[in-house]
Amino acid sequence: MFTAVEGARVPIRMWADPATVEDAAMRQLHNVANLPWVHGLAVMPDVHYGKGATVGSVIAMRDAVSPAAVGVDIGCGMSAVRTSLTAGDLPDDLGKLRRRIEDAVPVGFAMHRTPVNPARVPGTGGWNEFWSAFGQLHDGVQNLRDRARAQIGSLGGGNHFIEVCLEQGGPDAGRVWLMLHSGSRGIGNELAKRHIDVARKLPHNADLPDRDLAVFVAGTPEMAAYRRDLFWAQDYAARNRATMVALVQQAVADTVPGVRFDEPISCHHNYVAEETYDDVDVLVTRKGAIRAGSGDLGIIPGSMGTGSYIVRGLGNETSFHSASHGAGRRMSRTKARKTFTAADLAAQTDGVECRKDEGVVDEIPAAYKDIDSVIKAQTDLVEVVAHLKQVVCVKG
Repeated sequence: MFTAVEGARVPIRMWADPATVEDAAMRQLHNVANLPWVHGLAVMPDVHYGKGATVGSVIAMRDAVSPAAVGVDIGCGMSAVRTSLTAGDLPDDLGKLRRRIEDAVPVGFAMHRTPVNPARVPGTGGWNEFWSAFGQLHDGVQNLRDRARAQIGSLGGGNHFIEVCLEQGGPDAGRVWLMLHSGSRGIGNELAKRHIDVARKLPHNADLPDRDLAVFVAGTPEMAAYRRDLFWAQDYAARNRATMVALVQQAVADTVPGVRFDEPISCHHNYVAEETYDDVDVLVTRKGAIRAGSGDLGIIPGSMGTGSYIVRGLGNETSFHSASHGAGRRMSRTKARKTFTAADLAAQTDGVECRKDEGVVDEIPAAYKDIDSVIKAQTDLVEVVAHLKQVVCVKG
């Protein structure tokens, strides 16, 4: 259940304990709740400080949207696929499987040398129309078309990952799942930064408490341009994940012939949607949150050593049909690198085939909140469908 924090123009509905939220994040929440365009604000249990708006916040606005409150990785989200395999079907050498996945999907700053043929991505269409729309995007990205094509089907770095997981408990214990986390790559970031810069310079944003909360308002050319680029980037992110799913499935099939795959589950967690609440049409920004409408399947990951959850939404309108997007960080990347060593990372990821070097220490499990506690804090938002534990984790 949520706690209503009063004192702002609209109540702040929190599925996190307000006493555990850092002061800087609480200031951000109050700043958002006092914006004149805000219809409501819901805060997920994985909430933490972000740029302009906290990660883990759901902002419903009337006739307005804040590009910084969407985030710079537009359309970032998750995909998961249940396979026909069980734990005993996996090779004894999981390092071989990890390397096969890394050969198929570029990670970090890498990209495909030749763009992936869309014919390899089942369940998608409209690729010609999608790429034709690139010419209508912001003038500042028109030189990035070839790079954007080459990055379709690539992972990136940071908290993005590809995992092979085993289902925990229940009649399907040991069932193998594939899971991945990524977004709109460089092109989404470039579009977001350019529109944030435009919004900051608009006169109606001059007196905001935080310049990163600058908004576009309905009926203006700036809003129309942002919506065009935003929805294109969200589509790019979905196509990027679908392409990676196809590539990872092929990597697994090459390693374990005869495997079959269920239909993928996919969900954005940095995006905008047009929805209606209290008979009011609003633009809902989910920055580090998934849609959890009644029956919606979603994915809530933990860290690279703790496991993840497949969930089904309960349609709770007080959260604007939303739930958390993951465990959420409890310390910054800088603090994690200063606090932990590669040896700590190796200990905390024992049993997982993954990188265990200094380059990913900032992703150590101890830098994240406890995923089980995050799930327990939102039992009125989602129900658990499956609990997964990774045995392979690929990071950039």
